[in-house]
Amino acid sequence: MGTAVDADRVAEAAHRVVAEHDPRTVPIPEFLGACFDAGLSWVHFPEGFGGLGVSRGLQAVADRILQGAGGPVPLGLNPMGYGMAAPTVREHAQTDDVRRQLLRPLATTEDIWCQLFSEPGAGSDLAGLATSAVPDGDSWIVNGQKVWTSLAHRARWGLLLARTDPDLPKHKGLTYFVLDMHAPGVETRPLRQMTGHAEFNEVYISDARIPDTHRLGGVGDGWRVAMTTLMNERSALGASGSRRGAGTISDAVTLWASRPDLHTPVLRDRLTSLWLRAEAQRLTSERSRATATIGGPGPEGSIGKLVGAELNQHIYEFCMDLLGPEGVLYDGYGMGRNSDGDPDDYRGPIQQRFLRSRANTIEGGTSEVMRNILGERVLGLPGDLRADAGMAWKEIPRG
Repeated sequence: MGTAVDADRVAEAAHRVVAEHDPRTVPIPEFLGACFDAGLSWVHFPEGFGGLGVSRGLQAVADRILQGAGGPVPLGLNPMGYGMAAPTVREHAQTDDVRRQLLRPLATTEDIWCQLFSEPGAGSDLAGLATSAVPDGDSWIVNGQKVWTSLAHRARWGLLLARTDPDLPKHKGLTYFVLDMHAPGVETRPLRQMTGHAEFNEVYISDARIPDTHRLGGVGDGWRVAMTTLMNERSALGASGSRRGAGTISDAVTLWASRPDLHTPVLRDRLTSLWLRAEAQRLTSERSRATATIGGPGPEGSIGKLVGAELNQHIYEFCMDLLGPEGVLYDGYGMGRNSDGDPDDYRGPIQQRFLRSRANTIEGGTSEVMRNILGERVLGLPGDLRADAGMAWKEIPRG
C-alpha cells in the first residue's frame, strides 16, 4: 500500500494539473499530456515515464481528483494502450528512448493501440499461433493473419506476438514486437458482429518490416512478455467502477426505474441479487487496488475478469427479460464502425449492449481459460492435460 506521504504527493500533483489545465476547457490530448508529465498516467511507473514510482493503489487518488474535475477516463479512450500496451512497453522495451517515443503519445491518446494476438487457428490456444517473423539484418519480416483485433482500424501501433523458431515447443519459439499499423504490408478489414457494428477486425500482414528496436524482450522470450500484457488485460477488463452503482448494473437500474409498468416481485428480486453481486465485485476490485504494489498484476486478476464477464451477461439478460417482447426490437443492423465517433455513444441501445455482452466471456481469455488459470496458479490444483507438451511447434497437428 502507498504511504500517506505518497498519497499526499499524488493528490498535490493532481490538484496542480487540474488548476493549470482545466479539463472542461482544454483539449483532451493537452490535459492527458499534462497528466503524463506530472506522473499521473500510471503512478507506479518510474518518474519521467508517466509515473511517480509509487504504489499502483494510489492511482485511485489521482483518478478521483482528475475525473472529479471533469477529466476523461483514459482507459475508455485508448483501452489497449492504457490497459495493456503501456505496462508491456514500460517493462520490456529495450531502451528508454523507445519508452519515451511510445508512451507519451499513447497517454495523450494521440496514438491508439491494438493487440495482435488471436489468429484463425490460435484463439484460446494462443501459443499455437502461426504468424512468422524472420530476421533480416537489423529488422524482422513478418507474415501472417490476426483476427478479432479491436480498434485495429484506428490504431497507430499494435502489440504483435509472432513465431520466430518453429523448431522449439510452441511456448518457447515466440517473440514480441510493436508493429506500425501504417506500415506497408499491413491491411485491416472489418469483421461485422451480430450487433451490426465492426469494432473487431482481421489484420493481414504481408512482408511487413519491423525494426529490431521495436522488439520487446528477448528473442524467443515472447510468451513471458505476453504474460505481462495478458495479466494487465484481465485486470483492466475485470475492473469495476469505484462508485457504488456504477458500471453495467446502472443500465439495469436505470431501465427498471424508467419502466414501472413492467415491475414484478420476481424481477425485483433478480435485480436486487444482481445489484448485490455487482457491489461485491466493486468492493473486491477496490480492495485489490488499495493493496496493489508497484509491480504488475498477477493471475488473481483473472478473478475480476471471470466474475465481471459473467455478471455483465446476467445483467443484460435481466434487461431483456424485463422488456419482454420489446427486447427483440433493434434500430437496425446497418454496418457501422464502433468507437469512430462519440465514445459515449458506441454502446448503443440496451439491445445492442445485450448482444455485445455475449463476447465478454470470450474476449481477453475465455471463462474456461480463466478457471484453469485460477485453479492451477492460484489454488495450486493439478495442471490440465497437455498432449503437445514438449513437442516442436512444427510437429503439432493443425486443423
